[in-house]
Amino acid sequence: MGLLLDKLSLPITYKLFPGNTHDSQTLMPILTDVKKNLGVKRIITVADKGLNSGDNIAYSTILGDGYIYSKSVRGASKDFKQWVLDQTGYRQLSDSYKLKARIVPDAEINVTVKQVGKRKTKKKETVEQKWIVFYSEKYALRAKHKREEAIAKAISMIENPAKYKRTFDYGAAGYIKNLKVDKETGEIINIGDVLSLDLKKIEEEEKYDGYYAIVTSELDDKDEHIIEMYRGLWRIEESFKITKSILGTRPIYLRTSEHINAHFLICFIALLIGRITELRLGGKYTIAKIIEVLKNISCSYQEQNVWLFDYANEITDEFNVAFNTDFGRKNITLKEIKKNFAASKKR
Repeated sequence: MGLLLDKLSLPITYKLFPGNTHDSQTLMPILTDVKKNLGVKRIITVADKGLNSGDNIAYSTILGDGYIYSKSVRGASKDFKQWVLDQTGYRQLSDSYKLKARIVPDAEINVTVKQVGKRKTKKKETVEQKWIVFYSEKYALRAKHKREEAIAKAISMIENPAKYKRTFDYGAAGYIKNLKVDKETGEIINIGDVLSLDLKKIEEEEKYDGYYAIVTSELDDKDEHIIEMYRGLWRIEESFKITKSILGTRPIYLRTSEHINAHFLICFIALLIGRITELRLGGKYTIAKIIEVLKNISCSYQEQNVWLFDYANEITDEFNVAFNTDFGRKNITLKEIKKNFAASKKR
């Protein structure tokens, strides 16, 4: 599911793709649909490195659109890594945070220019890009902690390879030298080779702890604003988490494309309603908390067609203000309940 949010984190549209579609192949069809159906003139795509491909950058450039993508520092070119580690040009914004940027007039990207049969022909094209890198001590500590966990697992795998058959950990395996793995079973195959920690790789990775890189087409925008926009990306990750867990998007117990499409449409509408509710309540409560409160609102028959509502808290009080409801009013007649339902449909 390719999902687009606006600046307020409201879902705009979505598109479904087969499960084996790579993330980088989902952007162009969605942008085409949005421009055609919604009449949007210019789109700035904010996404993680999964969408940071030469094809997507070229496509955005041709359409006159923009992009803000994260970029892997450890997987970058030698020149990029040297620029990141070179302390020249960094602005120290606090004791634990610094950043620098540069405009690169001839940044190289790989672009697919034609396809013959199943073969893709690529060539290098140059674009004008802004590179931004920042260092955060918090990110450095997090990266160190995650690596230490992986190293501990790698040591366990070295000491007892037979233990890891179907619980193979590829993150930890990346720190092991001379490792051979059965692709069918995931079992470690140690044929006479001595397994050991790749200390050189660990040392190399440590250099880049805390550094985070972004590439963008928005050359004239302020560095801090670009970083701020990128940090808003957590909202779309949160939206996927909400749809999968709270709204029950997955697992999908359906077969036909019509039923699957209907299922995702219902979840999309539910997410949109949830986001609008968040905004109307001032962004103080999450969708999960709002749903929890609404589920707790119940009533029981009291007497003579009067129903007792016995649940209320500060969230229901704010609902009453924002949506003109009367949650918390204890005694309500059946006629008033039906009137409230009718009013909610009009809203």
